[in-house]
Amino acid sequence: MDKLLIHGGARLDGETTVSGAKNAALPILCAALLSAEPVTLTNVPQLQDIATLLRLLGQMGVAVERDADRVTLDASKLDNPLAPYEMVKTMRASILVLGPLMARVGEARVSLPGGCAIGARPVDQHLKGLQAMGAKVAVEHGYIHATVAGGLRGARLFTDMVTVTGTENLMMAACLAKGETVIENAAREPEVVDLANCLVAMGARISGAGTDVIRIHGVERLHGAEHRIMPDRIETGTYLCAAAATGGSIRLTGTSTAYIDAVVDKLLDAGCDIDSERDAIRLTAPARLSAVSIRTAPYPAFPTDMQAQFMAINCVAEGTAVIRETIFENRFMHAVELQRLGAEIRIDGNTAVVTGVDRLEGASVMATDLRASAGLIIAGLVADGETLVDRIYHLDRGYEKLGEKLSQLGARVSRVR
Repeated sequence: MDKLLIHGGARLDGETTVSGAKNAALPILCAALLSAEPVTLTNVPQLQDIATLLRLLGQMGVAVERDADRVTLDASKLDNPLAPYEMVKTMRASILVLGPLMARVGEARVSLPGGCAIGARPVDQHLKGLQAMGAKVAVEHGYIHATVAGGLRGARLFTDMVTVTGTENLMMAACLAKGETVIENAAREPEVVDLANCLVAMGARISGAGTDVIRIHGVERLHGAEHRIMPDRIETGTYLCAAAATGGSIRLTGTSTAYIDAVVDKLLDAGCDIDSERDAIRLTAPARLSAVSIRTAPYPAFPTDMQAQFMAINCVAEGTAVIRETIFENRFMHAVELQRLGAEIRIDGNTAVVTGVDRLEGASVMATDLRASAGLIIAGLVADGETLVDRIYHLDRGYEKLGEKLSQLGARVSRVR
């Protein structure tokens, strides 16, 4: 099993390009199930989760062609609406085939999803919404089995909690439903907007994406289209934090501050200078950051996927920061690993109090989930000596060529077995 070896102390400096967003690409790949015509996507990141989903779509009968960051999907011969446990156990996004399959063929059998062990992420909102649209849903032997006779019908849907994948699943299902569907308390994330933009390019009638009320007027069919995946805002924030922690100066291309206002505001509070260009961001960090407190919440507030990275930079910042995690109840597992590096962190329920120290010391640590991996790498970049990060298969799920990009910026990192 690969590990990442980091020789700490190098200041990040230079330029690298941000990849397409994993969390936008996954639902948009699933959206290709809605059409019998080819859908071509560009800026698709080369990640383990993407490869897993493409294999899953392929076994459903979708023809898949891939050339670097360009993927063409042809679902004209879709004939196997099954998502087996063996293929989806490592990836929660597999649930996103449920809505399109119900809309297109009226039946789906989908394994309950897996993914990172960061807390409960129930799919009940997905199922409740499909039932309101006329589907019959049963959960049997670890599988969701859903059917509908005569096609889905438009309905007024209210989710009990803000759910990104739930909003995306129901929006895709509604595209071919009879009549109008209204999703209230909808997720407002940029990835939801990117999905809506792709669906509109395919002929869907959607309004309100990016607000908490989305309206979808069902159409008889969707056609093929070409769509470019948005830049990954979490990858963008991760590299900005890495540069900030090391006192570096970097320029990220192929991205924008448009979707990461909350992250940029906190980096400015920490003492960084940030210049925004049309499709690039430049950050220059001070010799030592100031501690910044954060509270995670649904977009447009501070993203839970950036919590671990900010915990890492607070470990070496001047002062004390309070971090409150309100999205997932089990997302402080990286704190114990950061303590192995010498971090001063106190956990009380969903609150972490981080007091900055003058220096961290390299050690062997274990990644517990995707974003925790990124936090540990940032800490390793500033720690004295060598840090060995185990279980980096999490990284391969969500960061394209992370080691190469960090090396471009001057980090001393290498994959070892």
